[in-house]
Amino acid sequence: MRKKNQKQLPLMASVIEHPRAKELEQISQILDSIPTINEMVLQDLSRDGTNPTGAEGMTAEQIVRAAIIKKTEGFSYEELAFHLADSITYRAFCRIGIAHKTFKKSALCRNIKSVSPEIWEAIDRLIVAYGEDQEIEKGKQSRIDCTVVLTNIHEPTDSSLLWDCVRVITRILLQIDERFEGAKIAFSDHTKRAKRRMMGVLNAKNEKVRKRQYEDLLKVTEKTVGYAETAILMLEALPLTGAMDMVAALSMAQELKRIQPLAQKIMDQTIRRVIHDEKVPANEKVVSIFEPHTDIIVKDRRDTFYGHKVCLSGGPSNLITDCLIVEGNPADVTLTTTMLDRHREIYGRFPLKAALDGGFASKENLRVAKGNGIKDVCFSKKRGLKEEEMCKSPWVYKRLRRFRAGIESGISWLKRSLGLDRCTWKSFRSFKSYVWASIVSANLLTIARKLLTPTEAEMG
Repeated sequence: MRKKNQKQLPLMASVIEHPRAKELEQISQILDSIPTINEMVLQDLSRDGTNPTGAEGMTAEQIVRAAIIKKTEGFSYEELAFHLADSITYRAFCRIGIAHKTFKKSALCRNIKSVSPEIWEAIDRLIVAYGEDQEIEKGKQSRIDCTVVLTNIHEPTDSSLLWDCVRVITRILLQIDERFEGAKIAFSDHTKRAKRRMMGVLNAKNEKVRKRQYEDLLKVTEKTVGYAETAILMLEALPLTGAMDMVAALSMAQELKRIQPLAQKIMDQTIRRVIHDEKVPANEKVVSIFEPHTDIIVKDRRDTFYGHKVCLSGGPSNLITDCLIVEGNPADVTLTTTMLDRHREIYGRFPLKAALDGGFASKENLRVAKGNGIKDVCFSKKRGLKEEEMCKSPWVYKRLRRFRAGIESGISWLKRSLGLDRCTWKSFRSFKSYVWASIVSANLLTIARKLLTPTEAEMG
C-alpha cells in the first residue's frame, strides 16, 4: 500500500544539475552551431549512393555524438549501448527520442567506424576554427611534440609470430572442413607442436637449443602455409549455389590470401635473423599478422614501441590544433617544416612564437622558421644553437621552453582520459579514425570547459 505522504513520480524527467550534463549541453550547442559536420558525415556514409544507416538506423548526427560519448567516457561498445539505453542525459545528447528504440553494440561499432579519418580531420578543422572565432585559441603561439599511439598487438617475437601464423591458418582450415563437405583438404593440425616449439624457444638454455627449436617451428609453419595455398585453390573451385556459402567461401579465401604473404615474410625474417644471424632492418619486419601496418618506434634509443608516431601541435588554451599520423619512424627533425606549414594551412599564417621538442632542432629548421616570419623559435634542447639565435632574449627562450612543456600534460590527458595510449580499432584506416576521433572529442571538451564558468565545470 502506498503511504499517504508519498509523492507522485513526475511523468517527465527533470533537468539534471550536474557538471558533466552541463558540459555535454555545451558541446551540443557547439555542434549545433556547426551544421556542416552532419552534412560531411552523411555524404561520407553515403559515398556509394546508399543509406547505410537504414530507415530506422542511426542518423549522421547520432553517429558523431555517440562517438564523442564513447571517447570522452572511455566506454566499450557494449557499455555505450547500455548507457544510451539507460541514461536520459546521453539519449538527449545523442538526440535519441524517449520512444525510439536503442541501438545495439554491433550497429554502434559499424556506424562509428564507417566515418573516414579524412572526415574526422575535417571536423577537427571546423572545431579549431570555432575556437578561433570564440577567441579561445588564436593560433599566435604553437607548441609541437611527438608521441606514440600503440596498436592492439602483443609483444612480438619471431617465435610468437610463427605460432600466430600456424594457429590462425589452422583455425580457418578447420572452419572450411566443418562448413563445406565438398572441400576435402588434406592437412594436419600442427598447433600443439608449434606451441611446444614456441615455448621451447622461450625456455631454451643456450643458443644451440633455441636454434634447433626454431628450425622445427619454421618447418611446421612452412607446412601450414602450404595447406593454406591448397585451401585457397579448393575454395575457388568449389561448385557453390547458396549465397551464404559463396560469401563464406570468399571471406575465408580472402583471409588466407591476406595471411599467406605475411606468414612468408615472417618466415623469411626469422631465417635471416636466427639461422643466418643477420640484422633485419625495422622497416622490413612484420610484427603482427593482425595489424601488419604497425611500425617499430625506438624512442631515445632505449624504449621500443609498436604502433605509429603521432605529431601534435597545440596552443596556450590546450586545444590540439593539429595532428599528423606518420608512417614509419622518421626523425622529429624532418617534421618541423611540415608541422609549421600545416599551421599556416589551418590559421592562414605562421605562428609568431613556436616551441618545439629538442628532436626538432637543426640550424636549417631554424633558418626556415625565421624566414617564414616566426619571431621566436624555441627548441627545448639547443643542439648547438644559441638562445640569441632562436629568441630575442634568454628570458623569452626560457618562457617558451616552459610553455612547450605544457603539451606534455595535454598528451598525458589524451592518453589517460581519451584512450590515445592504445588504439583498439583494427586496420590502419581505423587507426587514423580512432586518433582523430579522440582529438575531436578532446577539443570539444576543452572548448566547452573554456566557455563554461569554473563553478559550472569540473576541471580535470
